[in-house]
Amino acid sequence: DVGENLEGAACREVREEVGVEICELQYAGSQYWPFPSQLMIAFLAAYAGGDLRVNRSELEDARWFSVHNLPDLPPKLSIARFLLDHYARP
Repeated sequence: DVGENLEGAACREVREEVGVEICELQYAGSQYWPFPSQLMIAFLAAYAGGDLRVNRSELEDARWFSVHNLPDLPPKLSIARFLLDHYARP
């Protein structure tokens, strides 16, 4: 949103899309995004509260996973895989 910093946008987007509050954000990286005037930015964050509920107009699915029981991994060149490889894999 106009006038919003990246950390504020991340908190708002997570809250709007999955109903969860996050805190302690740390910038982790970015990736090109094929849509004009948009950015894909990755943060690490701590869970601060709320119950997971998917906003179906924004997302198809969202679930919690144990770091020891992750689903199929995203492609190697994605920012999601970077986060998993560097922070979630034991």
